[in-house]
Amino acid sequence: MGVFTRRKDARERYRCFFATDVHGSDRCFRKFVAAAQAYDANALILGGDVAGKAIVPIVARRDGRRDVLFHGERQVLDGEALEETLGAIRRQGFYPWECEPEGFARLEQDREFRDATFEQLIVDQLTGWCDLAAERLPEEVRCIITPGNDDPFAIDDVLHDHPRIECPEREVAEVGPIRLASLGNTNRTPWDTDREYDEDELGRQIDELLDGDPGTGLVLNFHCPPFRSGLDNVAKLDEQLAPVVQHGAPLQVPVGSTAVREAIERYGPEVGLHGHIHEGRGEVRIGRTLCLNPGSDYGAGTLNGAIVDFGPDGAYRSHLLTVG
Repeated sequence: MGVFTRRKDARERYRCFFATDVHGSDRCFRKFVAAAQAYDANALILGGDVAGKAIVPIVARRDGRRDVLFHGERQVLDGEALEETLGAIRRQGFYPWECEPEGFARLEQDREFRDATFEQLIVDQLTGWCDLAAERLPEEVRCIITPGNDDPFAIDDVLHDHPRIECPEREVAEVGPIRLASLGNTNRTPWDTDREYDEDELGRQIDELLDGDPGTGLVLNFHCPPFRSGLDNVAKLDEQLAPVVQHGAPLQVPVGSTAVREAIERYGPEVGLHGHIHEGRGEVRIGRTLCLNPGSDYGAGTLNGAIVDFGPDGAYRSHLLTVG
């Protein structure tokens, strides 16, 4: 890694700040926007899985208080205690949803209603985030947000239609001196998420995206990490989706994409920016390509990221994994 300076070399380098897998954490997104100033970045890149994981119903009672079931604990709250709990719910990437008892019953019983409500909460939050970025970011700072496998297709219109946000999903975009190729789709997972494909189809999508690109100045913003890279190790799960324990510890297995690895080996990009595997934080070289996964600790409100500097010709210069 190189030595990082600020303004004196600003004309000689182009700096990207990359983060991923914030999963609805309002605190993490605010830190992402603040990273432009904190790290003197020319471009912010949020590489997928922006959507949160669950709805937390906030059910009205006749006495004016609220029933809240959070982390398996039922609480009856009002006033300051309620506001503190709502803040904790949002910080951890969940969506508080205020309702009457009838609404709660419908949420439990009507899957279509539950899915539509969840999707609308995701869209509303992301719209607010985009507006926040537009309000706080200097005009010269690029803000790029692309989807991941956990994100519903409903967010695509939000990202494509917002005047301040760029979403070059399944495109190659000129970002300063680099050419950023973005793909949020992944290989198959046990969770059957919205943007999963078989490896052969994923490989076809990648080849269509890169279209024979030789790799000069090329940066891959691919949500899925390459197979057997060390950035893709997770606990092996059994048929009940419980961790497989061996010698007293969870057995680790690689779950990244073979198609992504083959593309890196074939096209030789400068850098691969990846996420998807929260515990896969790290860096590795595959041929000439530096592959990075900053990992994710969104549940604690901590934003993991990567600063990457490029030269005027788009060549990789230096990087630093960050925690903040």
